[in-house]
Amino acid sequence: MEMNGEQLIAASKEKVWEALNDPEVLKASIPGCKSLEKTSETEMAATVELKIGPVKAKFDGEVELLNLNPPTSYTISGEGKGGIAGFAKGGADVVLEEAEGGTLLKYDVKADVGGKIAQLGSRLIDSTAKKLAGQFFEKFGEIVEQGKSPDEVA
Repeated sequence: MEMNGEQLIAASKEKVWEALNDPEVLKASIPGCKSLEKTSETEMAATVELKIGPVKAKFDGEVELLNLNPPTSYTISGEGKGGIAGFAKGGADVVLEEAEGGTLLKYDVKADVGGKIAQLGSRLIDSTAKKLAGQFFEKFGEIVEQGKSPDEVA
């Protein structure tokens, strides 16, 4: 599955970059994220609970930041195992550009799922992924634009 898009965030490029590297902001922005902890400068451990169609799964995974080019771009890559539900792995190239009114965040996502989840069909998976990406960027933008702590927006 592949998808891409962009979102204008009414904040400076540096502020958006800082938020993209803040585990608390990411945790508050990721739908279903129960925990997200930095394990090194470029790695994080995450637990996410999601419902995709009739399948509810808890994924435990690792996330790594690659190709770091502060404050302009990076690649975020991750893999999660959901036990009997299956697995999800993928990554996103994220690019920040200065724009009128703030920062334009562009993303290009590639993801793959397997196991029970993959049996749900690509249309359901694609629509769910688009919905989750939309929720992430909406919440992320809200936190960054309002300059609030993730707890205040939650």
